[in-house]
Formats: sequence, structure tokens, C-alpha cells
Amino acid sequence: MFILDTLYTCGSGEFEFDSMLPTLTSTIVTLIKIGVPILLIIFGMLDLGKAVMAQKEDEIKKGWQTFIKRMIAAAIVFFVVVIVQLVLSLVAGDDNDNVWNCVNCFVSGTDKCNDVTR
Repeated sequence: MFILDTLYTCGSGEFEFDSMLPTLTSTIVTLIKIGVPILLIIFGMLDLGKAVMAQKEDEIKKGWQTFIKRMIAAAIVFFVVVIVQLVLSLVAGDDNDNVWNCVNCFVSGTDKCNDVTR
């Protein structure tokens, strides 16, 4: 949903920007939040599959360790992004003249931005 003619502001209104910027950055954050854990899980499964195909007990143990490490890394990536979004929404609060509202706008999308009425 790219609406190119809508303008938003941050802080006390000195910084005006097009709706494409926060939409693009929030899409990238969503891709990181979802895509990176999925890729880490897939690569971990591939490592484990290679170890099982080798049919060596040491390789299987090493494959399990790699798989578990990648699962933990996937969970950390997912939860770090979610926690950052939660903290930003709590810090930003309801005050529209706050710099954290601007950051929250770019991380969470245009629904958190101040609309400019013209």
C-alpha cells in the first residue's frame, strides 16, 4: 500500500516526509523479523540433513549443535525486533511532539505517523 501523495510529520512538525519512507522501512523491519528466522531454521535443517546423510555419529552431533544454535539465533532475531518495537511504542507514548514518535513511525509504519492535513 504505497500512497505517494500523503505527507506526514515527525516531532513538532519541522520534518515532513512522504508516506513511502515509513512504509518502506517498516516493510524491511517486517522482512527481517520474519525472513531471517525462517532462513536460519532452513539452513539449520540443511546442516542437520547433511550430517544425517553422512551417517557418522560425530557429524550428527555437530549437526544437532549447529541446528540448535541456529534455532536460538532465529528466536533472538525475532524477539529483539519485537522487543524494540514494543519499547519504542511505550517510550513514544501519546505525545506527538516526541522524537520517539518519529522513530516509531518509521519502524511500525504510517499508522503511527502524524498526518499532514492540506
